[in-house]
Amino acid sequence: MEFRLLGAVELFAGERSVELGPPQQRLVLAALAVDAGRPVTTEVLVDRVWDDAPTGARRTLHVHVSGIRKALARASDLDPAPVALSRRSGGYVLDVDPDLVDIHRFHRLVDLAAVNPPRSTVAYGQALGLWRGEPLGGLAGDWAARMRDAWRQDLQAAVIAWAELELRSGQAAGVIGPLTRMVGESPLVEPLTALLMRALHVVGRTSEALNRYADIRARLADQLGIDPGAELQDLHREILRGKVTTVVEPVPVPVPAVPPRPAHAVPAQLPPALAGFVGRASELKLLDGLVADATREPATMVISVLAGSAGVGKTSLAVYWAHRVRDQFPDGQLYVNLRGFDQRGAAMDPAEAVRGFLDTLAVPRYRIPATSDAQVGLYRSLLSGRRVLVVLDNASDAEQVRPLLPGSPGCLVLVTSRNQLTSLAVTEAARMMTLELMSDSDAYELLAMRLGRGRVAAEPDAVAEIVELCARLPLALAVVAARAAARPGIRLSAVAAELRGAGQSLDPFAVGDAVSDVRSVFSWSCAALSVGAARLFRLLGWHPGPYLTVAAAASTAGIPLRQAQTLFAELAAANLIAERAPGRYVLHDLLRAYAVEWAEADETDAARRAALHRLLDHHLHTGHRAALLLMPHPSVRIEVGEAPPGVLVESLADAAEAIAWFAAERPVLLALIDLAVEAGLDRHAWHLSWTLAPFLQRQGYWNEQLAMLRTTVGAVGRLDDSVGLAFAHRWIGSAHAELGQFQEAGDHLRQAAELHRTLGEPLGEAGIHMVLGVVAERQGGHEEALGHAQRAHELFGRAGHRIGQANSLNSIGWYRALLREYDEALRCCHEALAVLRETDALMGLSHTLDSIGYIHHRMGRYDESIASYREAIDLYRRAGDRWNEADGLGRLAEVHRDAGNRDAARTAWSRALTILDDLGHPDAEAVRARQTP
Repeated sequence: MEFRLLGAVELFAGERSVELGPPQQRLVLAALAVDAGRPVTTEVLVDRVWDDAPTGARRTLHVHVSGIRKALARASDLDPAPVALSRRSGGYVLDVDPDLVDIHRFHRLVDLAAVNPPRSTVAYGQALGLWRGEPLGGLAGDWAARMRDAWRQDLQAAVIAWAELELRSGQAAGVIGPLTRMVGESPLVEPLTALLMRALHVVGRTSEALNRYADIRARLADQLGIDPGAELQDLHREILRGKVTTVVEPVPVPVPAVPPRPAHAVPAQLPPALAGFVGRASELKLLDGLVADATREPATMVISVLAGSAGVGKTSLAVYWAHRVRDQFPDGQLYVNLRGFDQRGAAMDPAEAVRGFLDTLAVPRYRIPATSDAQVGLYRSLLSGRRVLVVLDNASDAEQVRPLLPGSPGCLVLVTSRNQLTSLAVTEAARMMTLELMSDSDAYELLAMRLGRGRVAAEPDAVAEIVELCARLPLALAVVAARAAARPGIRLSAVAAELRGAGQSLDPFAVGDAVSDVRSVFSWSCAALSVGAARLFRLLGWHPGPYLTVAAAASTAGIPLRQAQTLFAELAAANLIAERAPGRYVLHDLLRAYAVEWAEADETDAARRAALHRLLDHHLHTGHRAALLLMPHPSVRIEVGEAPPGVLVESLADAAEAIAWFAAERPVLLALIDLAVEAGLDRHAWHLSWTLAPFLQRQGYWNEQLAMLRTTVGAVGRLDDSVGLAFAHRWIGSAHAELGQFQEAGDHLRQAAELHRTLGEPLGEAGIHMVLGVVAERQGGHEEALGHAQRAHELFGRAGHRIGQANSLNSIGWYRALLREYDEALRCCHEALAVLRETDALMGLSHTLDSIGYIHHRMGRYDESIASYREAIDLYRRAGDRWNEADGLGRLAEVHRDAGNRDAARTAWSRALTILDDLGHPDAEAVRARQTP
């Protein structure tokens, strides 16, 4: 696969061009490709694509990203190269080897030529051969123009270096054509003209060389009013005297170098800084001192706790300062909202935060340990020797923070909390800071920034009263400013009178009672909303967070998506919600608390319960669709029926989109399960668990899976639902098995099997026996594993489930192969293979071919083994299962080795190693060792 920017923007898969869509979509791809392998924030992408971003630019960007993903999918069908367009760190990353992008390959080849003289000629030739015309051809805009100008300079430098090299080696004739074309494009670049003159003279075309000098002298005089430089004049005189030699001294033209690709992921997790941040000069100075301390004391990790009451601006200050100093932390910035004071008590477990950091640091799930302590150890190991800024926002206590502290110097940690966290000062030598209310001057500056200096200066007494009534609280000031900005014709004295008339104190955080004291400010701001926006805002309080989508909000309110989008825009303009990621919004804790309180006062119990039902149903029906895309033939099914009126179900086309949806909604789904139980909606709780459990299992979130399913056990117990109880025990057992807790796994799996047996559900019982077989195999009990597979096969047959029968028959063959019963194993696997080919069950077919390859290998039938492995590997590749593809390549290599074909073995191991290195899998070292002769 090849991304071409040095000409028209194109994508080639093999020899075939892939359609990339309209010019603006190609510009988005180019804006990502220039930073191949590195995240590009949404803000940067918008700046690159639009000179003056229109309203809705982000939505248009999302459409283009979707179009590019479809193009990449088409390209992968032609050439399955490891390419993906992923959402990461507030933006996107084109996850591709930079060498597949021609501009990056050009720079790499130029760098190679500069440092490796034996390969210089070839490298320069390859680099210059990548240019196909005007870079970013046909694309408009300032950014594209700047890139073209910069790359032309790079091309000129490369052509000059190449031409000098050719002239020194006596190849003057070969440079005349390229230099002539380059001089035609850049007629005022004297080093280019000098090289062309020298080459022409060397091959006997002296008159043409002199004409070139006359031409550039005339152009310089006409366009710039100057004469040629001294070096060009000296060359002209030497040619006239016939004293020019074929040896060319190198002209000191700098060749641009591309920074090396980072050896590790560089996180950039900081949320967007608050626009128009003002004040806090003394606090910023103290925070700047932390960086200075970290520089003076490199052997010490610096920790600071920024404490203060809710709404006083801790997060805004922390994020603003972090953006200001992020360049001093070249290894990246990590950020997490620990939700320490969530109104529903849903503070983030430190283990969840660590797992999130590991995902951000691009640790493949295969490398993530099972236990929380081991995950903390891996996180600290990854930060060892790096200079990273870690922002831990909204912490509840010191115990929530400690597991998230790096274990070595070089990093700086900033913690925000409503509590002082004094114990961190005692045990970790943390620097303590308390953020007070804004000063009068800072509060005045905030209002001036948001309302305009003229309006504020015209009514100084009213402004002073507003500042006083808002208690210099940034959150209250921001809400009041937003309301006043929306009514530019209203005098500020009227705004002050409305606040005064509320009759409640606006000094809430002095006593720590954040919700009740700011009620008047929130109610006054919300009173300016339209009827629809006000109702939507009230109902959003029931969403547990951390993120909510427009579709979820539309379902909660029972309104069309387009109407919800309009109302969301109104709420965002009033600063009542904020978009933290494309299509994902957050609601401040205090605003959520107020929304719930408002709903309880203005909505009937029936209306509130109906809204909660619709919220849960939106996630249940979408999750059900996503789960069936990942697991088309589950052993336990649930029936959810048609979505109720007013509930939107998100469209998911394939397994990749299902995985992306679960990855984004995982924390929301977990919170909704708890919310459903709290509201007495136990059936929703266990059905939501059914949708999420397979994803958590495959992604390695086993501790979360256990916590969720323990909640589910209580829900299905209250429902007296034996099917739900069997489901819960089955997935609890699977999680224990992945964690290596085989005794607990067996106990729960046997309970699940007994429940299915009692219910007369052979299909569910069969699925349990398949998992019990895996548990037995991992403990070395191959005979016991065989017995479970045979029992599963019998039960699948009783249920009439042909694919299950075939998969269990493959398991029987696999376990017999492990017991060295190769003839019987081969018979079983071939019988399974016939059914799986007929039903086109891709994963079962690939696993069965893998088993057959293993059996033939053990029987010394190398040709048959190689053929089976190759087909299995091809199916794994088609299914996008890279781990099994690498595992199959490793087994194939072993067959080639035993057959005496060492070259083929090394090739297969090399392909496996490439995949494992890309995945960061620990098996890579073992494969690397096998490659060594």
